[in-house]
Amino acid sequence: MPLPTKPKLIVICGPTGVGKTRFAIDLAQRFNGEIIGADSLQIYQELAIGTAKPTAQERAQVPHHLVDCIPPEMDFSAADYGRQARAIVTKLLERGKRPFVVGGTGLYIKALLQGLTEAAPSDKAVRDALRREAAQQGLGHLYQRLIRVDPLSAARIHPNDQFRILRALEVHTLTGHPMSAAQASHRFAASPYRSLKIGLHCERAALYARIDARVDAMLAEGFLDEVRRLRAAGLDPQTKALQALGYRHLNAYLDGKCHWEDAVRTLKRDHRRYAKRQLTWFGGDPEVHWMAPSAVSAAAELVAVFLSAETRSPLQK
Repeated sequence: MPLPTKPKLIVICGPTGVGKTRFAIDLAQRFNGEIIGADSLQIYQELAIGTAKPTAQERAQVPHHLVDCIPPEMDFSAADYGRQARAIVTKLLERGKRPFVVGGTGLYIKALLQGLTEAAPSDKAVRDALRREAAQQGLGHLYQRLIRVDPLSAARIHPNDQFRILRALEVHTLTGHPMSAAQASHRFAASPYRSLKIGLHCERAALYARIDARVDAMLAEGFLDEVRRLRAAGLDPQTKALQALGYRHLNAYLDGKCHWEDAVRTLKRDHRRYAKRQLTWFGGDPEVHWMAPSAVSAAAELVAVFLSAETRSPLQK
């Protein structure tokens, strides 16, 4: 008796600004698909301009899931994403729809395809104490502690990323061990899916030019006013959402910590650095098939072969 085949899904990944949204919509329309977002910022409600969230028109072309669905004051982890995304995959397959997982948050994609094990349980008392210490002594003080107790995590976390700095210190406080050591010891379960991974890339200078132009477009569209509205609505600037890429830069400007020109310069620089980290993450996955954003027809041929294969194909390494 043949073994049951695993459900198939398509992953579209790559760095910020490369053109994943348009590429994925074109493919999903050809294959009766719906899109499951895999972006740790686009998941939040109210954060639209600074996250380059798919527009209402784009979402009308192809249904999107896990986009614009979580309140910005709510903490949302990769493990949360994995659970919700798997439930959506099941519902789409039951309806005869093809799931397209689209985004640049590699840990979200890994959580969906392979599952995650939490490094340690959360402890509100520990977390609140760390937040008070950050408020009293500055985030830099806690980051220096992280460098001492967990240099590998510190090397991966931006010095201004309060949420992840506090989480790493929380894990160390609760377990006595670095979070990086716990992550290295994880053994991810076999994927319940067969996935075709398509990564989008372009020449580095062209990508950086696209990113700079995208930031300029965000600012022209009213990114600063968006941050002002979120703050005026009572959202704490120290929440995970408002400490994210782009939002923390404009918060620093609004708080008088830097001049406008410096905020824009570092905003562009850090978007480029983020794209570099994404390329490093996805570049380490041998299953990713790299293509130019314009290669939709070639990608469609790849998808057609993948979906038609009854057994494990050479596309699946």
